[in-house]
Amino acid sequence: MTVRAADFPMFAPRWAAFAHRGGAGHPDLVGKENTIAAFRHAVSLGFRYVEIDVHATLDDQLVVFHDDDLRRLTGGRGAIGDRTLAEVSKLRIGDSETIPTLDEVLETFPDTRFNIDIKDAGGITPLVRAIDRHRAHDRVCVGSFSSVRLREFRRLMGRRVPTSVSPIGVVWNGYVPLLPRLLNSPGTALQIPLTQPVGTRQIPVLTRRLLRHAHLAGKVVHIWTVDDPAEMHRLLDMGVDGIVSDRTDLLKQVFTERGIWEER
Repeated sequence: MTVRAADFPMFAPRWAAFAHRGGAGHPDLVGKENTIAAFRHAVSLGFRYVEIDVHATLDDQLVVFHDDDLRRLTGGRGAIGDRTLAEVSKLRIGDSETIPTLDEVLETFPDTRFNIDIKDAGGITPLVRAIDRHRAHDRVCVGSFSSVRLREFRRLMGRRVPTSVSPIGVVWNGYVPLLPRLLNSPGTALQIPLTQPVGTRQIPVLTRRLLRHAHLAGKVVHIWTVDDPAEMHRLLDMGVDGIVSDRTDLLKQVFTERGIWEER
């Protein structure tokens, strides 16, 4: 059975503006990515979509955090997966913000749609349980850089929640005839960068051909991470369905200028 983005309420708005980690590059949020404060800021600007990352703790609790290592944002040592939730809860981001659990995020923002990136295999089952527990099936899309993680999530979750197409599959399909894997993929969203390093070269990932075939297959195309307004305009002119940005202020400005900004 063909899986189409139009089948999921998550993608009901025509245009998607994603606050990457809540808007990690906004001048008011430097050093506070993936925190309740960042998400609240994005929601206050009117963002419907927020992109987040999840890791499992040592005791199988799901927290919202990007890096494998704690040092960059908290000054702590080691990985999230080596700490219990009680230990993680004592750490601070930007000297003031806690590392939130996914439960806390879904409860605090019941009307917000979340694009969730699974960062480790241990997070798959807790994520399925959290989505079921909060009945959040219609307001999440799940992705991962690992095709193995995506397959396992789909196996456990079924077809109630949309997923992204594996980035590896997208890159492969950009350069072969007829894009067979893309057309048959159970993923509903291509969430991709503009280019991908291959050896010493940057290979374009987004092409008009890829975009055309994705739309013919009923899939949406979201581009990350774009912080330049001129590039945002160019991508929207091409026909992409969504843009992921650290600069929520600039992304909202571009969408507003084009008359496609939709408040929550």
